[in-house]
Amino acid sequence: MPDQHMSKKKFKERKEKRASERAKSLRKSLLQFLGESAGKSFHFKQIIRAIGPKNKSQNKELFALLDELEESGSIRRLADGSYESTREVETLEGIVDHVNPRFAYVNTGGESDVYVRTQDLGNALHGDTVKIAIISSRKGQKPEGKVETIVKRNRTRFVGRLELSPNRFAFVVPDFKKIYQDFFIYQDNVGKARHNDKVLFEVIKWGDRDRNPEAKVIEVLGKTGENEAEIHSIMAEFDLPFRFAPQVLKESEKIADKIEEKEILKRRDFRKVTTFTIDPEDAKDFDDAISFRKTGEGKYEVGVHIADVTHYVREGTILDEDAFDRATSVYLVDRTVPMLPERLSNELCSLRPNETKLTFAAVFEIDSRGKVLGEWFGRTIIHSDHRFSYEQAQEVIESGKGKFAEELRILNDLAIKLRKERFNRGAVNFETTEVKFKLDERGKPLAVIPKIRKDAHKLIEEFMLLANKAVATYIFKLGKGGDKNTFVYRTHDLPDADRVKDFAEFAKQFGHKLNTEETAVSRSLNKLMDEIEGKPEQNVLQSLAVRAMAKAKYTTDAKGHFGLAFDHYTHFTSPIRRYPDMMVHRLLQHYLDHGKPVSKADYESRCVHSSEREKRAADAERASIRYKQVEFMSTQADKLYRGIITGVTDFGIFVEIVETKCEGMVRLADMKDDFYEWDEKNYRVIGRRRKMIYRLGDEVEVRVKKTDIDRRLMDLVFENTLPTPAWEEKRSKQRRR
Repeated sequence: MPDQHMSKKKFKERKEKRASERAKSLRKSLLQFLGESAGKSFHFKQIIRAIGPKNKSQNKELFALLDELEESGSIRRLADGSYESTREVETLEGIVDHVNPRFAYVNTGGESDVYVRTQDLGNALHGDTVKIAIISSRKGQKPEGKVETIVKRNRTRFVGRLELSPNRFAFVVPDFKKIYQDFFIYQDNVGKARHNDKVLFEVIKWGDRDRNPEAKVIEVLGKTGENEAEIHSIMAEFDLPFRFAPQVLKESEKIADKIEEKEILKRRDFRKVTTFTIDPEDAKDFDDAISFRKTGEGKYEVGVHIADVTHYVREGTILDEDAFDRATSVYLVDRTVPMLPERLSNELCSLRPNETKLTFAAVFEIDSRGKVLGEWFGRTIIHSDHRFSYEQAQEVIESGKGKFAEELRILNDLAIKLRKERFNRGAVNFETTEVKFKLDERGKPLAVIPKIRKDAHKLIEEFMLLANKAVATYIFKLGKGGDKNTFVYRTHDLPDADRVKDFAEFAKQFGHKLNTEETAVSRSLNKLMDEIEGKPEQNVLQSLAVRAMAKAKYTTDAKGHFGLAFDHYTHFTSPIRRYPDMMVHRLLQHYLDHGKPVSKADYESRCVHSSEREKRAADAERASIRYKQVEFMSTQADKLYRGIITGVTDFGIFVEIVETKCEGMVRLADMKDDFYEWDEKNYRVIGRRRKMIYRLGDEVEVRVKKTDIDRRLMDLVFENTLPTPAWEEKRSKQRRR
């Protein structure tokens, strides 16, 4: 009997303990559920569906718990019988960066981004502005949040591939890599689109946790994989205009092409001065020309004449409003999305040879040492004598023979001296390698060709830099230290110290040293750029050095340009393709005419818009290059390539192919010879069994395994590659030094 009594007692104790634990768990779940949904209320049945209890007999426990928590003030009961938390929840506003299918970060502008699980995003997509509630602060990690409301949609139109079902409905798989869900389309909203078409679609109803968003097809771009469809897809992805509005074209056609005598009399006449242009072989718009004449022994007058776009495009016109909205021309691999209609960009404003053109100029008197003795700014009229391509000008420079051989020789000599002086002052020599494509008549890439910059390119660049610097400095001084005259500057801040240190660590993996002290960064970077010239790691280190720097931008703040080592700098030389240059022309003329200062706030907002459009253009251009690189590599599956490891992650190794500058990934899951583990600190992966190492900077051989043109991704596999044994690493490091 005593044993039986003890058994009943233990049973009762265990039962009470389980009940207590269940009550604690229920309490915790209820407070967490209501706390994470601050500002929202829930009825009893909604709470049951969300957290339990598992059976009806426990509903009484939940009722009792609700009464208890209400009495303690932890929750409140509303007039309609629903319940809500009384806990104050911190809310923040930010922009969604949907990193991968599992989670996103919300950039709130604070010290740390907020971690949000995908299931807690609601129906927010990448780029949306959202209000989030902080639901927990994970020790040593980023705070965690949950989307409360969507403040502003980043966009409602997207591009993707249509998958048409026999059941009279369709889905669109979006091209954009940071959208991880499909969009549902009813048959009525498919239009004329067919299976596997690339389409532009618009969201008409946002989904929730259980339902995909609903959309309708706006435009059929073509068959997936075809050049026209894919390029249109990129244009739509970045919201680039496909065409000019009829009213814009109509207004451009009305502009008179005749230059009146009274207009000529307002300008400094350079029509009898030797003048020529140097541009890419396939250029159609020529917005800068160089005039040259000797003014004495060892003295020269060099004029930088820029297309006078603002003479034709007046403020307040439809043309000007459209140009401002576009803000820049966009150069995709097989076409240009121009800022101005062809009537202006290729005809009226283009400084074509043997035609009289209206220009805005910066004219310099320079001695044979490259020292600027005097300068003049104002409107001019020119008559270009010749049009050089870069290749033609380079041939004349190298041979010393041909049209304007002496002029080109002297100009090149002056440019070399100007360039040397700029680097002596601390300018950074960023010579990133760009690529161009040889395309067939259907736009298919036949070859990827690295662009090579020679003296002819640098000649033009140096005089454009001189003009831009001189205009900015003139206005700054005219305004007595920049405080008086609002102006549009092109600025480039000092690089962030932490990013420079990270880059230095990266460069160290290739055996290079970088002095990260603020006063020594630019010269140390130049030394590094010289060291890596012609080496396999040149392109990756140049690209990463640029990324480590601050981003250049347009602003009315009269700051300097770190990369060029100029105290003041602007963009004056490309008004056919950049709206900020048009603003600079107008402001320069305004102050030359002794005009009063203009609104700083107004021009700052225009600068912000122009910087944003510039970034959009750069992203679109990179996407088109990436697409052509992947398309080209899709035809090269059997070829063995030499590559260099440019990145190491916990899921794969990034490799840049030396010959084509294309980057792909070797996934760790595809490396069957061993189980490789990521050593984040040392930028490498190491085999668990054989101790073989793949690390940043290693030269490898790869083949193409798979290409995904839709997402512009490429999978590679190692071939005949001997990774570094761990015992050899020390010797390898010594060789690198």
